[in-house]
Amino acid sequence: MRDAVGPIHQVAEAAREALARKNQAREAALVRCREAIRHSANGIRAVHRGEFAAARGLIDSAGSLLAEAKAALADDKDIFFAGFIHDAQKEYTEARLTLAIVDAENQKIPRPEDLDVELAAYLNGMAEVVGELRRHLLDSLREGEIEHCEECLEVMDEIYGVLITFDYPDAMTGGLRRNTDAVRGILERSRGDLTVAAIQRDLERHLAKVSQDLGRP
Repeated sequence: MRDAVGPIHQVAEAAREALARKNQAREAALVRCREAIRHSANGIRAVHRGEFAAARGLIDSAGSLLAEAKAALADDKDIFFAGFIHDAQKEYTEARLTLAIVDAENQKIPRPEDLDVELAAYLNGMAEVVGELRRHLLDSLREGEIEHCEECLEVMDEIYGVLITFDYPDAMTGGLRRNTDAVRGILERSRGDLTVAAIQRDLERHLAKVSQDLGRP
C-alpha cells in the first residue's frame, strides 16, 4: 500500500500546477474584462455627449482588451464560458451598437463575427442598446427634436421585434428572454413620452396659429 503514496503526491502536484496555471489565466482575463467593461461604459457616455471620435477610441480599446482576454483563455474553455467573458462581450456589443445607431452617418451595424463575440452576448448587448436609445430619445426630446425621436423609437421597436423571435432556452441565450421583457417596458414608456411630447407640440402650434389669427385686423 505504501507504493500508492508516491503516485498520489505526483498527481496532487500535477493538479496543483495545472490549477495554478488555470487560475493565472483566469486572473489575466478577468482584469482585461473589467477594463473592457469600463472602456465600453465610458464610450457610451461619450456617444451621448456627441463625442464620437472619443467614443470610437474607447470602444476600440475595449475590443482589444477582450481579444487579449480571449487569447489568455485559449486553453481554458471552461473558464471562458464561466460568465465574465459573456458580460464583457455584452457591454462591448452594447457600446458598438449604440455608437453605430446614434452616429449612423459614419458607422455600420456590426455583426457578431465583426466584433468576435459570442452570439448570446451579442443579442443581450442588442437588448441593452434599447435603454441607451431611450436616454438618447429623452435628450432629443428636451431639444425639441420630435422627428429624430420618432426615428429613434422606430429603431427601438425594430430591435424588440427581432428579439422576441428568439424563443430558445435561457441556457442557450444567456437570459435573453428576461432582457427582452425589459425592452418591452422601456419601449412602451418611451412611446408614451414621445406621444405626450408630440401632442404638446401640436397644441402649441395650434394655439400659436389661433393667437396669430386673432391678432389679424
